[in-house]
Amino acid sequence: MTQVVGSLKARLAIWLLVMVSGLGALLLMEAYGASQRAAERAFDSQLAAAALTVADAIQWEGRDPVVSIPLAALQILATAHQERVFYTVLDHDGRRISDNLDIVIPEADQAAAADAPIWRDTTQAGTRWRLHGREYDSAGWDIQDPVQIWVGHTTEGRRVLTHELFERAILRFVAMVLLAALLMLLAMRVALTPMRQLRHRLRQRQADDMRPLDMQVPEELREMVEALDTLFSRQRKSRDNLLRFTADASHQLKTPLAGLQSTSELALQSHAPDVWYQALVDVHEGAQRTSRLAGQLLSLARLRHMEEAEESQPLDLGALLRDSVLEWAQRDMAAQHDLGLAELPSEPMVVQGQAWALRELLGNLIDNALRYTPPGSEITLGLYANDDGLVLYIDDNGPGVDAEVRHRLRQPFERGGRQDTHGSGLGLAIVDNIAQRHAATLEIKERLPHGLRIEVHFPPSVQPSEEPA
Repeated sequence: MTQVVGSLKARLAIWLLVMVSGLGALLLMEAYGASQRAAERAFDSQLAAAALTVADAIQWEGRDPVVSIPLAALQILATAHQERVFYTVLDHDGRRISDNLDIVIPEADQAAAADAPIWRDTTQAGTRWRLHGREYDSAGWDIQDPVQIWVGHTTEGRRVLTHELFERAILRFVAMVLLAALLMLLAMRVALTPMRQLRHRLRQRQADDMRPLDMQVPEELREMVEALDTLFSRQRKSRDNLLRFTADASHQLKTPLAGLQSTSELALQSHAPDVWYQALVDVHEGAQRTSRLAGQLLSLARLRHMEEAEESQPLDLGALLRDSVLEWAQRDMAAQHDLGLAELPSEPMVVQGQAWALRELLGNLIDNALRYTPPGSEITLGLYANDDGLVLYIDDNGPGVDAEVRHRLRQPFERGGRQDTHGSGLGLAIVDNIAQRHAATLEIKERLPHGLRIEVHFPPSVQPSEEPA
């Protein structure tokens, strides 16, 4: 029974959502880093511009520099976030010439600023600061001693600008995700159109339409369409076989029934008790043959069309074979034959199977041999194991079957060209069907100098350790 478990659309959407979410998380991390770097560059540029402005405002009175911080420098450092502004001017000996906050500049940073402009992050009184230091030469003045200018401000503006840039990136990302989701839904609808067309084509088909599908499909649906065509071909073949089987069965049943009718009509036209008695004998024999034929037809139909609902179990094939031979040896039709059993292996020969079906297989093999061999023939059944599993065989020294018709013996109502027996031609067809149900193969061979050998090759048991039934 088919059970609906989710949908392809939902699974595809979930996988795409997971992938987009993972990729989106990476992109958001990168966006936050980019926003942070952009804010750092913007404010670091402000620090560099403020330092240049302070340097331009330095004047010298004799050998002492005079620093008058211009308003422009403070305006550059100040932002709308009410940040605190820091500046200091150091002489070549590291002494403070002018400053507005007592922030310690390490000697290592002073030495580094003497070589190149630097930026440093520091913490003062629980507040994070971003500092920029740069050394300027006083060439062209009365003295040539360099001075260092350090400017800085708190990092609140950087944090706010980072968040503003990141929020804009998030808005753009959300808009892109929504647009991508819409495009994904449209793409899924377009991509699944061939499946809807295939479903529509199948629903329009009549129940007896077994023709191959004639439509254009993408590569992903090619194997499905090929599997459906294969299924239609098997169903068409099965339907043809069923129709042929029904026609053959009707013909096979019609013949004995017509004989019964003719016998009874002739008996009714006579008033002699001997004629009536012989007619009753003939009717009785015809009814037995017809009943046997009907039983075999039912068995074959059952084997061909029953569902695989019955579970297999480990069975001792040797014990089944022994019981079947003993049972058939006591029947009247085996009285004029030498029906025997070859020596069986001492250990159990276990196969996975169904007991009723294997008994049916053995019965049809024995019945077939008894009906198609003349009285006095030797019929021997045996069982042995090889590397490929178990082999069940039955030998007879009867007339055999010509090689050109031997391969047709598996077909229903095929008697190997023999019309001198009361067989129905269904025995080996039933055996072949039972063998297939047990993953076994049927082989029909010639037995020298004359006769027939039939073998059923069973695969190794998948549960050899279990006790046989």
